[in-house]
Amino acid sequence: MQSAKNSEKGTVFSIEFTGWEKSVPPLLDRSALPEHLVGKTQILIKPNLVESLQPPITTPVGIIKVLVDYLTQKAPHCEIIIGEGCGSLEYDTWRVFDDLGYTDLSREANVSLVDLNEEKCLCLKNSDCKRFPSIYLPEILFDSFLLSVPVLKAHSLAGVTLTMKNMMGAAPPRHYQQGGHWKKASFHTGVHEAVYDLNRYRAADFTLLDATIGMAEAHLWGPTCSPPVNKLAAGFDPVALDAYGCHLLGKRWSNIAHLRYADGILGSAEYKEIRCTP
Repeated sequence: MQSAKNSEKGTVFSIEFTGWEKSVPPLLDRSALPEHLVGKTQILIKPNLVESLQPPITTPVGIIKVLVDYLTQKAPHCEIIIGEGCGSLEYDTWRVFDDLGYTDLSREANVSLVDLNEEKCLCLKNSDCKRFPSIYLPEILFDSFLLSVPVLKAHSLAGVTLTMKNMMGAAPPRHYQQGGHWKKASFHTGVHEAVYDLNRYRAADFTLLDATIGMAEAHLWGPTCSPPVNKLAAGFDPVALDAYGCHLLGKRWSNIAHLRYADGILGSAEYKEIRCTP
């Protein structure tokens, strides 16, 4: 079971967005991310690339480029990998990487891309997990420092899709499509219990949330936040980050069932915000 360390529980670092290069590095410095990378050998960056659709539905390649540059400087001892598993039945993740600029970034920054839908999996068991007493997840998740980069979005089924739900991209379709119209359709049954159990097996070690714009009503369609939210947020507690994201979307975290389940177990939804300056 993954959980935020006591010293980091409930802490959210935030900054007003003035540009990727100006806002990302001071936010990550203030959160002390480099200190947590000492002794690590591999970083897996997990954006939200659910479909081949442009931001703010998906994670902009610009924030990932600055993040990769930062990690290359601050943690040169670590191999950096970008991994995602898209949900479309019509194409694979490699097309999403191509369409959204990630293939070009991989070449320019000399970082690897992996399709998490295709990765070798482990079968894990936890009898305390009612929705998934056993689960298949990519082995690479457990070999890496997992850095989630979701975007701020409401969700038509789960209420919000932030860092906890972003983990759904790691679920292998060969086990979780189950005849649905989406590659991970099994997760739509009891979605809150599914998201909670998934994160009990593997939650992000660190989250960098892109809240520069925001999707106000749903995750693949509908209006963007007006005005744009114009923030970035980061931290080690996925529950706190998601509760903060709920606040930015004008939602009560206590109305989101998977956050209620996770509060006090995987982190703290009663967060404190530390505002950073460039």
